[in-house]
Amino acid sequence: MNTTVNIFTEIPETLHESLKNYLEAHPDWDQNRVLTAALSLFLLQNGDSDRRAARVYLETLFHHS
Repeated sequence: MNTTVNIFTEIPETLHESLKNYLEAHPDWDQNRVLTAALSLFLLQNGDSDRRAARVYLETLFHHS
């Protein structure tokens, strides 16, 4: 069972515009999927090689609904 946690954060407006443009061009993605993929990839690249982050990243890329 995957538990989710809501996060409220502020991002630069230019980044938000880029995200909106991406989502308009890729209707199979949503904001949550993009942010989950981005955060899990960041943790994979900069963390302690946590397999859980790798699993979330791969599931986000390939097993979306």
